[in-house]
Amino acid sequence: MRELLARKKMRLQDYDYSSAGYYFITICVKDKYELLGKVVVGATVPGRPQTFPYVELSEIGQVVDIAINHNNRNHVSVPKYVIMPNHIHMILILGQEAGNRGRSPLQGIVRSMKAYITKQIGYSIWQKSFHDHIIRNEEEYRRIWRYIDENPVKWEEDCYFVG
Repeated sequence: MRELLARKKMRLQDYDYSSAGYYFITICVKDKYELLGKVVVGATVPGRPQTFPYVELSEIGQVVDIAINHNNRNHVSVPKYVIMPNHIHMILILGQEAGNRGRSPLQGIVRSMKAYITKQIGYSIWQKSFHDHIIRNEEEYRRIWRYIDENPVKWEEDCYFVG
């Protein structure tokens, strides 16, 4: 019988995930189904001088948008995010009061957001778990902000693009 591979540890060793901080979060739709919207190319976007690709949200994508904006409270804020056709990227800031006795509030925040969306649409669309990255400095914050901002432009190069 073949030996199973050990699952890669996703958490940073010795980091207190209950502490205040900045995090880059990615949440994916199960099986990369493009349920959240579609990238529209060649359209004029309000506030942009030229044509610029953007994501036109589906009804489910609109529910996701509401859920993300609902997180901007109780010592949690989401200053930047993008809803792509089959995944979400966001910068999530946890205030000092967001921590819960050594446990990561990230898991609870993502779980409750997924649960809210599931309840609103009547079924779950989510891949298990999520990806998080601790944003360690201003340079990294700016790079991630730019990545989120440019994600619709680079959709066809994205690792989540199915085609």
